[in-house]
Amino acid sequence: MFRHTAVLIIAASLLLSACGAAGEKASENSTPAGEPTTTIQEEQSGSNLSETGESAPAETEPATDESTATEEGSAPAPSEQAPAEEKVEQTYHMNSNYYIKPNDDTSPSKVVLLTFDDGPKEEKMINSLIDTLDKHNAKAIFFVNGYRVKSHPELLKLIHERGQIVGNHAWDHEDLKKMSNAEAAKQVTDVQKIVKDTIGEKPQFFRPPFGSGNDALKATVKKKGMLYMTWSNGSLDWDKSTKDKPEKVIQNVLDQLNPGSNILMHELPWTVEALDELLTKLEQKGYSFVDPRAIELEAR
Repeated sequence: MFRHTAVLIIAASLLLSACGAAGEKASENSTPAGEPTTTIQEEQSGSNLSETGESAPAETEPATDESTATEEGSAPAPSEQAPAEEKVEQTYHMNSNYYIKPNDDTSPSKVVLLTFDDGPKEEKMINSLIDTLDKHNAKAIFFVNGYRVKSHPELLKLIHERGQIVGNHAWDHEDLKKMSNAEAAKQVTDVQKIVKDTIGEKPQFFRPPFGSGNDALKATVKKKGMLYMTWSNGSLDWDKSTKDKPEKVIQNVLDQLNPGSNILMHELPWTVEALDELLTKLEQKGYSFVDPRAIELEAR
C-alpha cells in the first residue's frame, strides 16, 4: 500500500513540473500588453494598400514636402516671391540716324521713343512725369548723370521702382569729345558702376552730353554692352526760347515728327506741364510709344 501511494505522488509531481515548464515557454513567446503585433502577412497587406493608392490610417501624420516647406527666416516659396522682371521681345532696332524702326512688318512703324536727359533732379518732377507716362501706358529712358545720382540715389531708385528705364548720360554733363579717350571712358564706366550699385542693374543705353562723341567713345560704349544714341527729334525744351512755354515744347516735337522719332526732352517744369497734351496729340496722330526694352542693342 505504501509503495502504491509513493508511485502516485511521484507521478503527480512529474505532471505538475511539466505543466509549469509549458507555461513558462508560452510566456516567453507572448507579446507584452499595449504593443502592436504585426505579422508578415499584415506587412505585405499594408504595402499592397499603399501601392494601390488607398489612404493611410487617420492617425498617420501627413508627409511633408520638403521642397515647399519654409522655416522662419528662410526664403519664401516661389509663389510668395516678387515677380520676375518682365521680359520684352526685341522687335525694334535703331538705324544710323537714331530713328527706331520695326524689325519686320508685324510691329507698328508709327512709334516714338521718349527720353529725358540730365536727371535725376527733383522727386516731384520725376513723379509727375512718370504719372503721365503711366496714364498713357508709356515707357521712357531717363538718361542720368553720375554726379546727380551720387547726390540723390533715392531719385534713381524712384525711377527704377516705378518701372521706367535708366540710361547712362556720363558722369558730368561735359563734352566727352574734348576729353582724352581714357577720361571719356571713365565718365561712362563710373556711371555704370554707381547705377549698378544703386538699383542692381547696369544701363543698356548711352547718350553723350550735347550729343557729342567720337569713334573711341562709341567703341567704349559698345564694349560695355550699351546702345549708343543721340536723338532725331529735339523738343528744345532746354532752350531759352522755350522756357516756361509748354505749348512750344509740344509744337517743336510735332514739327519734327516722323515714324520712329527719338524724342529728346528734359526733366524741366514746362516739359512736365507739356507731357500729357503732347502724348495725347501723338496718340491722336496714330502713334504709340515704343518700350525701350524692345530695342536691340546693336544699331543697323
